[in-house]
Amino acid sequence: MTTTVDTTASTTRGRVRLHGLTGTVLRVHRPALLVWCAYVVGTVGWMLWVHYVSGARARAAQDTCRGQDGSCIDFDMFAFGEGMSMVGTFVAYASYAVAAWAGASLTGRELEHGTAHLAWTQSVTPTRWLTVKLAVPAVALTVGTTVLMLVYRWIWSANEEVRSDDWYYSDPFVNRGPAVVAYALCALAVGALAGLALKRALPALGTAVAFIVCLHLYLDERSITLWPTKTLTGTAASRLPMSANQLELGAVTGSGARINDLTCFDVDADADYARCMADNGFTDLYAEVHPQSHFWPLHLMTTGVILAVTALLVLASFHLLRRRTGGTS
Repeated sequence: MTTTVDTTASTTRGRVRLHGLTGTVLRVHRPALLVWCAYVVGTVGWMLWVHYVSGARARAAQDTCRGQDGSCIDFDMFAFGEGMSMVGTFVAYASYAVAAWAGASLTGRELEHGTAHLAWTQSVTPTRWLTVKLAVPAVALTVGTTVLMLVYRWIWSANEEVRSDDWYYSDPFVNRGPAVVAYALCALAVGALAGLALKRALPALGTAVAFIVCLHLYLDERSITLWPTKTLTGTAASRLPMSANQLELGAVTGSGARINDLTCFDVDADADYARCMADNGFTDLYAEVHPQSHFWPLHLMTTGVILAVTALLVLASFHLLRRRTGGTS
């Protein structure tokens, strides 16, 4: 008589070995998991080097510049800015690689080679197969991108005086909050859907990458519209803080029309400001801006859009799978 014991995990020589579908997913995609772990560890190490080595040199150069009349240009400060820009790009656009892997390997290759259908004949339902296929990498992506986000946010904030970018630049805007995590999950979802729809690795890879690139570019341009701007007038409009994201500047004529004229924006003294306004026939100045306090509203709205797209992609994946398998749960 044969007795079968169904366990989800066992311990062999001090190591935990997962069984079942979760263990299968981890074993099949172990190279991708190792690459992801190496990427996270390597990028964190890179960011720490930028902060403690390149950043220390930049801060020392900044202290030297303070003792000089006027501004100065220093190679160390430039190198730090370049380092922050490069590492920020690696963090912000990791979702492109996730989409490529998810489309080519997670679902596309298994459907192309027939291994998915084989699993469905061995008491693994298509719905459970897809659920585990999405859940296991989603956990790894969430943990990894959260670590990257926290380290990047700390280093970016700690080097305020020497960094060359601002909060509304595309990479810091994405990397300093949960939007970077949402992009990774969205890339996973679109890759899975592309693989299910096309059932071939290379076409699914190209489609998934194209989608996530277009979404990224679209939100880079449109995220500023997801929260109302703040309107400033008078001298407040002409003396904006450097941290404000300036979207529209101009003057108001006697008829109340707004025109793109910055003639009086560089005037500092109040008397000169009043004279400039009178000479040009302006009644007011205006500025449409996003102050730094708008970072979290804009960021969270952007994150919500990405997660909504992700949810639709996941629902579409399950719907397509049920249609393909005749509604088998």
